[in-house]
Amino acid sequence: MSDGLGYRPCVGVMLVNSDGKVFVGRRIDNKEGDWWQMPQGGVDDGEDLREAALRELHEETGVRSEHVTILKALDEPIRYDLPEELIGKLWGGRFRGQEQVWYLARFAGSDTDIDLEAHDPPEFCDWKWVEAEQLPDLIVPFKKRVYRAVVEAFRELV
Repeated sequence: MSDGLGYRPCVGVMLVNSDGKVFVGRRIDNKEGDWWQMPQGGVDDGEDLREAALRELHEETGVRSEHVTILKALDEPIRYDLPEELIGKLWGGRFRGQEQVWYLARFAGSDTDIDLEAHDPPEFCDWKWVEAEQLPDLIVPFKKRVYRAVVEAFRELV
């Protein structure tokens, strides 16, 4: 079913507060399980990846770029495949998975700067700060490998 399909260009942001904890949101459209994820989203054609990361962060969390310092980007993108039952149902059926470039960003704002309804429709219905090591346990199973790699890559700077 996924033969011939490519990967959706995507960015993700590991947003870390002054206590070294990471932002996660619970997706509104999550129907099964109690899954939480970091902000992420697709890249528009021709869009700069860093700018896409800041745009997605703002759309999903309300956090403005003046409250964020990008500390590092992954050297190489990380790909993941969707489970077979989701291929053809997401992103217009055009992709087998995503190719993600992850950014580590330090949050210098306060919790009141987080507004899950900054973009309509919102993607998250709840949010919290968690320890980086918890991230792979919170994400949907097919993205666990991605989250382990992101945690490992940014561990020294968190």
